[in-house]
Amino acid sequence: MTPLARTTGTQEVFDKDTFSKDDQMGDAEFDIEALMQIIQMDLEDIRSGTVVRTVRPGSHCCLADESHIIWENGQVVQDLLLKLRNVETGVVHLQLRWVSIPGNNKLQYHCYYTVHSDHLL
Repeated sequence: MTPLARTTGTQEVFDKDTFSKDDQMGDAEFDIEALMQIIQMDLEDIRSGTVVRTVRPGSHCCLADESHIIWENGQVVQDLLLKLRNVETGVVHLQLRWVSIPGNNKLQYHCYYTVHSDHLL
């Protein structure tokens, strides 16, 4: 396996205003290095629903809790619960799913988010 460069992403969260500019509610940084390593593995013989790796919170990203990378129905999936920065409190749920397209492998991520904070209301 070839070593991978550290790979990070940033998710910005905005509210949705009808008659004025949307306000930024915070942002969070996340690391997909572990996900990229798992993608390079041969997982075809592993049972669907198997947790392949667990990523623990650390100073390198905004993880609020452990994040599991799972082999699910032939795809590698990672759910992340991220603490928002630049706001008093807030959490965002992000789901990353590797989608293999013949001849063009790329990371496609689906973002399902819920911001929890009494201070943002």
